Amino acid sequence: MISKPDILNASILIVDDKDVNVQLLEQMLSDAGYTHTTSTMDPYEVCALYRQNRYDLILLDLQMPGMDGFQVLEGLKAIEPEGYLPVLVITAQPGHKLQALQAGAKDFVSKPFDLVEVQTRIHNMLEVRLLYKELENYNKQLEQTVAERTAELRESEARFRRLTELASDWYWEQDENGRFTKVYGPALEMLGITVDALLGDEYKGSNKEARWDEADYAVFKANIAARRPFLDFVYSRVRSDGSRQYLMVSGEPVFDSSGRFTGYRGIGKDVTESMRPVNPVQQFSIVT
Repeated sequence: MISKPDILNASILIVDDKDVNVQLLEQMLSDAGYTHTTSTMDPYEVCALYRQNRYDLILLDLQMPGMDGFQVLEGLKAIEPEGYLPVLVITAQPGHKLQALQAGAKDFVSKPFDLVEVQTRIHNMLEVRLLYKELENYNKQLEQTVAERTAELRESEARFRRLTELASDWYWEQDENGRFTKVYGPALEMLGITVDALLGDEYKGSNKEARWDEADYAVFKANIAARRPFLDFVYSRVRSDGSRQYLMVSGEPVFDSSGRFTGYRGIGKDVTESMRPVNPVQQFSIVT
């Protein structure tokens, strides 16, 4: 909520070519407790003054010689093409009220002044204006927070990738269509991915150098297809010299902030040496 001191400390500009009107409005605002009121009798100064001070409210007379209030409004709109234009117009012509609102003014008061009405409209407009500024500041802070959190997330992901590279033999990332977007180390060769598969075709079997266990590979593919995370999944292949190689892989699906699936990422390493002392039977666990 906007407090009364906030409203009374708001900045106000009075624009009127009649000195008596300026003095009347200044006295009324002073009596009401407003502390930041300035004025000008030259309409050509208004835009420059607004650029410099960004007033919370402009009390603008419409009928002025040389440059009328409608021309001033056009100049202010050029400064704030998308923003809130805090203008309360002052007019003695009933037909000018609708025209002024269509030109961008937010409210109007009629001459001769009803001081109670003028005070009420000024108070209401300032309350709306300050609420608008508060919302604008909140949105800027929110955008900054989102940018900071995004930067922190990217840094965290970069650290994760560096750590996984150090802790494993290879690392990979896939998009939601299964296409590989990032590969570190011999990930494609270890996963049995051919060039055709990298371009989007399904895996069609072994290459000339190694013969993969089809049952192992089917379980591995099923985990990814079901978007399941898996931990320390061990599978094997027979190398060209007849020896069996064991590889351990862990992976997880990736989702964005809205919960939409965006792909997969995982790490793997060669565990053949650690498997030698035990019976070479496939071992894996699923994280649910």
